Amino acid sequence: MVDAGRATGTANPGAGEIFQILRDGRARTKAELAMLTGLARSTVSGRVDALLSAGLVRPAGEAVSTGGRPPARVAFNPEAGVVLAVDLGATHATVAVADLAANILTANTHPLDIADGPERVLDSVIAEGASLLEGRGTSTSQLVGVGIGVPGPVEHSTGRPTNPPIMPGWDRFDVPHYVQRAFDVPVLVDNDVNILALGEQALSWPGVSDLIFVKVATGIGAGIISGGALQRGAQGSAGDMGHVQVPYSHDSPRPPGDERDLEAIASGTAIAADLRAQGIPASGSSDVVTLVRAGHPAAISATRQAGREVGEVLATVVNMLNPSVIVIGGSVARAGEHLLAGVREVVYRRSIPLATQHLGIVQSQAGETAGVLGAAIMVTQQVLSPAAVDARAARA
Repeated sequence: MVDAGRATGTANPGAGEIFQILRDGRARTKAELAMLTGLARSTVSGRVDALLSAGLVRPAGEAVSTGGRPPARVAFNPEAGVVLAVDLGATHATVAVADLAANILTANTHPLDIADGPERVLDSVIAEGASLLEGRGTSTSQLVGVGIGVPGPVEHSTGRPTNPPIMPGWDRFDVPHYVQRAFDVPVLVDNDVNILALGEQALSWPGVSDLIFVKVATGIGAGIISGGALQRGAQGSAGDMGHVQVPYSHDSPRPPGDERDLEAIASGTAIAADLRAQGIPASGSSDVVTLVRAGHPAAISATRQAGREVGEVLATVVNMLNPSVIVIGGSVARAGEHLLAGVREVVYRRSIPLATQHLGIVQSQAGETAGVLGAAIMVTQQVLSPAAVDARAARA
């Protein structure tokens, strides 16, 4: 018999803990669940019946009989509700509907200006979300939560952006309360890099427990997954590497004493400013990417140097956290291998050999749905937690 504490993390698992076993999608009999948890079959039967009443699990046919009547199996029902997932960028928003397994059912990306302020941006997102739900014939009563990623620091416990540099008017704005006027469900808000880390891991690295996602775009930030869990820190600012001061290096073209924040010297905005100083027209990240893809030597050189500067900060992170994979994403990373080459050059040289012997530094492969996927995962982690499932089963 498998010890219950070992199987579910508690000495007396309730319906919520039993449900966690079923979230992998595999159908099981009540007898198998009793063996996994160490509970009496009658206890498991009652808790599975509660999950069936709540709609969180559903019948999944019969197992092979070993004599007598074939035992019935049950499995996770991802259609028991939907999640609205939102990924806000500086100039765009992606809004999606996902099921409880965080599968994206439908999504749409449209342009917006985050500087228009929270009311105007959120009204647009709410309207888009309502339209997507209606288009699928999904009632708002089936909505279990909303997840939103924003391009700035967030106090995760309250969902309020905190001094976001490219989001005028958003500081301390109560995003959850505003959205709940339209959707009366839990609303979770996080930094966009954190939800990108969750999405990237789910899509490209599901077996990796220690991963860092670095976004290099208008700003620079990192999402940290360590020990299989997203690390937000005490107030939610973990991973804000864009505001780490980069020390002078003799390998850098910067003059001695120039020790600005990483974002000020290696973001897409900073690269564009460097190119303009050389007389090359470039207003932002998109122009940098266009120039690099066209083979412009100065743009390639500046982008590779930006990668080296990012690598200076990441080398310390690698020594501290020992990740298995570093994923580089964001608009500047889409220019090709030049940014990654600069990052690799410094990280592999400056980090300790034990930390880098199996370290992969790769380009993001998740695409534009990674953010909304991560937002959906963020919501399902809360609304399908053992305590939340126990409460839903009790109501049923």
